[in-house]
Parts: sequence; C-alpha cells; structure tokens
Amino acid sequence: MTIEAPRLTKLATCAGCAAKVGATELMEVVRYLADRQPNHNPDLLVGLAAPDDAAVYRLNPEQAVVITTDFFAPLVDDPYSYGAVAAANALSDIYAMGGEAVLALNIAAFPVGMGPALITEILSGGADKVQEAGAVIAGGHTIIDAEPKYGLCVLGLVHPDRIFTKAGARPGDLLFLTKPLGTGVITTAAKFDEAEPAHVIGAVDSMMELNRHSSHVVRQLGAHSLTDVTGFGILGHGYEIAAGSEVALRFEVSRLPMLSGALEYAARGVISGGGLRNEKYLEDKVTLSENLSPEVRHVLYDPQTSGGLLFAVAGEQGDETEQRFAQAELSVWRVGEVLEGRGVTVVP
Repeated sequence: MTIEAPRLTKLATCAGCAAKVGATELMEVVRYLADRQPNHNPDLLVGLAAPDDAAVYRLNPEQAVVITTDFFAPLVDDPYSYGAVAAANALSDIYAMGGEAVLALNIAAFPVGMGPALITEILSGGADKVQEAGAVIAGGHTIIDAEPKYGLCVLGLVHPDRIFTKAGARPGDLLFLTKPLGTGVITTAAKFDEAEPAHVIGAVDSMMELNRHSSHVVRQLGAHSLTDVTGFGILGHGYEIAAGSEVALRFEVSRLPMLSGALEYAARGVISGGGLRNEKYLEDKVTLSENLSPEVRHVLYDPQTSGGLLFAVAGEQGDETEQRFAQAELSVWRVGEVLEGRGVTVVP
C-alpha cells in the first residue's frame, strides 16, 4: 500500500527511546512508588524493588506472567516500519526476562486528520511483528494527540525458576551484545535530512529484528544476567547490571559493534537530547578512558531503540557462546568483562 502522508518524524518533538524520561527523574518516581507499597506480595517476583525490563508475577509453581508496556513517537518516516520497530522494541522486554510473548494490546495516539490509511499502515507493521513473535494482538486503546505515538502492552509467560534479571553477573563473567550501537544517532541525523539512505536502512533493519531467537540462545547458555539495550544506552544499561549485581563492568570500545554511519554523524555533532541526559546521569557512575574520541563517547551514551541483548555468561563459556550464536545464524559480539568492584569503565 502506498501512502501519501506528511513525514512522520516532523510530527515528533522527541522520538524513539531517546524520548525516555531521564534516569535521575525516573528513579525518584520509582522510589516514591516503591515506598508506598511496603507490604511485598510474595508472588510479585520482579517489580519496583530494583530496575528491570518487565514485571513478573507468579501464577503457580510452574508459570508466571511477564508484562511490559512501551510506546514512542515516530523515529522513521515510513509508517509500516515505525509500527514494526515500536512493536519489536516492546516485545524485547519480554525476551530480556527470559519469557515468550503470547498477547499484546495496541497503545496509540494520533492527530486529527492523520487518516485511516496511514494509521492502518502503522498498526499493520506492529501486528506483523507480533505475529512473527508467535503472539497475537487482541485489541488496544487509541486517543487523539497532536503528536503520533504507538507501541504495545505485552504479556508473556515464563517459568518462575527461569527468570532472567539484570542482577546476577559475577566477577570473571564475559559480556556479550547481540546488536550494533548507533540507532539514536542515525535516526536523529535522518530527522534533519543528514543521513544517507543506506545508513537509515541499516538502522531500521537492526531495530526491526526481534530479540526472540537470541534470547533462546542466552537461555540455553544459562546466562547470569540479561537486559536489552534501549533508552539509557549501552553505558546506562550496563550500569544497571553493575549496580544490581554489585560488580564492575569493563567495556572494550574496540569490541563494540557500531552501525555504519553512527560515528560519522556523531563526529558532526548529531546528538539526541536523550544522549545528553544519559551522559549527565552517568557522569559519576562511568569512567571513560581519556583516549576515546568525542564521537565514540557520543555513541556510548546514545539511546538505542529496539537494541540488542546485553548479557553476562561464565568466563569459560566464551567460545561456546560464539559457537551457539553462529550455529543459530545470529550475531553476537564479546564486548567486555565483569570484575570485582563497582561501576562501569570503558577502555579503548
């Protein structure tokens, strides 16, 4: 279906996961809400007590539900791709907890006059991605808004004894990442007509890729810690693993995969507001080598949309990890290690 429509990104003031509320403000809100729920429900296995990717509630000894919600304004102009990326991003939180998605509800806001054809393309992109995940969309909710927004509320299932969280990384573990970095920089450049089409296509293809099968491999490996890299960037989500596990993480820049064009646009000064918020929040939590270039630093703080899985496995599983991902024809990069201590460091 060919849609004649205004550029979606021109309708968004802040798009994708770069629109995420800053970690400083968010932590204050979460702490307040957690304090108002002092009586812990023993069946709430993952909730507000510590930062994680989704909530998990035990139904019985063999089954727990995983539930999450995620939505954002357009970060690409093609309506179908926008819907698919938003859906893949929302589904990713289920996979980051070790679950399988089973049911989803649309969350949507559209301007008056956008037109049913354009809206249908956005929702179709999301529906196709949910179907690819083996789940179903059973409804949703829409409102009128000057800025379009779309995403999903997703429900998944997981065994109560096989939940993955950000905590659990151990000194001696190796860190792996399943997707390259730079989606925020590239989509920001595209919004201002500064990005080459090939670079945008590469970023969109990466964002549309589900983390489902990568999570299957991670489960087989019995990873110690797992999260997906989204709005807080590789450093922000790495810090959450470090803090939750009470360890130190060390990333090696030479091992970090980056999307084609990301460093080029970062060198031109293309930086999202979300990246600046991440840098401010992490200024006393992350130590970067003085030898890192400004553009590399920008990509490290860059908010990712539908980014890859970041996980920690035992040090002796390094070769096995690479072999299992290769056998599954999936990408993975060894990007660092877990050490004694606290915080995150980055070396060349």
